[in-house]
Amino acid sequence: MYFFLSFLSFIDICLTTTVVPRMLVNFLSEKTISYAGCLTQMYFFYAFGNTDSFILAVMAYDRYVAICDPMHYITTISHRRCVLLVAFSCSFTHLHSLLHTLLLNHLTFCNSNVIHHFICDLSPLMKLSCSSTFLNEIVIKTEGPIVLVAPFLFITFSYIRIFIAVLKIPSAAGKRKAFSTCGSHLSLVTLFYGSIFYVYLQPLSTYTVQDHIVTIVHTVVSSMLNPFIYSLRNKDLKQGLRKLMSKRKPQAAPS
Repeated sequence: MYFFLSFLSFIDICLTTTVVPRMLVNFLSEKTISYAGCLTQMYFFYAFGNTDSFILAVMAYDRYVAICDPMHYITTISHRRCVLLVAFSCSFTHLHSLLHTLLLNHLTFCNSNVIHHFICDLSPLMKLSCSSTFLNEIVIKTEGPIVLVAPFLFITFSYIRIFIAVLKIPSAAGKRKAFSTCGSHLSLVTLFYGSIFYVYLQPLSTYTVQDHIVTIVHTVVSSMLNPFIYSLRNKDLKQGLRKLMSKRKPQAAPS
C-alpha cells in the first residue's frame, strides 16, 4: 500500500506542478501561453491526471487482496507485480494523452485565442477551433470513457468484494479494522471521481466556464488533501488533532 501511496504522492506533485504555477501567473498578470506550451501542458495534465486514476484502481486491487486473500498477499502483490502495475498505469495514460494531443494539433485555430479556463484543457481548446472537431469528439466519446470509467468500475467491483468479505468477519473489531484500511482510499476515490465525472462525461456543447471551478477539485484540492487524508490513520497525528481541538474548546469562567 505504501509503495503505491508514495507513487501516488509523486504523481500528485507532478500534476500540481503542471497546473498551479501557470495558474498563479495567469491570476497575477495578463500573460499569454505559446501554442506549443499549451499543448505541452495539456499533454502532461491528462497524463498525470489519468495516472492518478489508474493508481487509485491499483490501490483498490491491493486492498482487495489484503482483505479477501491475506494468506497469499505476499505472493500476489509481489515487488515485481507492483512495478509492472505502476509501469502499465504510466505507459497507458501517456499514450492516451499523446493521442488527444496529436488529434488536437491537427485542428485549425483562426478566430479567438482566449482560453476560458485556467489551464489548457481539451474541451475549451476544441471550442476555439474553426475546423471540424468530429474526429476528436468521436475519440473522446469512445476511448475517453474507457480510460475514465474502466478504473472506476474496477474500484467499484473490488469494494463490492471487500464489503462482502468484511461482512463475513464475526467480530466487530475485525470489521472496524478492515474498514479502517479502506476509509482513506474511499475518500480519495469519491473526491477524485466525483469532480472528474461531472466535468468530462458531459457533451462538449454543454461545457461552460463554471466547469473549470470543479476542475480545481481534482487538479489542486484532491492532490493537496491526499497526504492529509492518509495521515489521519497515523495515531500521533490523531492525538495531535485531539489536543488542538481540546485547546480551542471554550472554558467556563469561574463565578
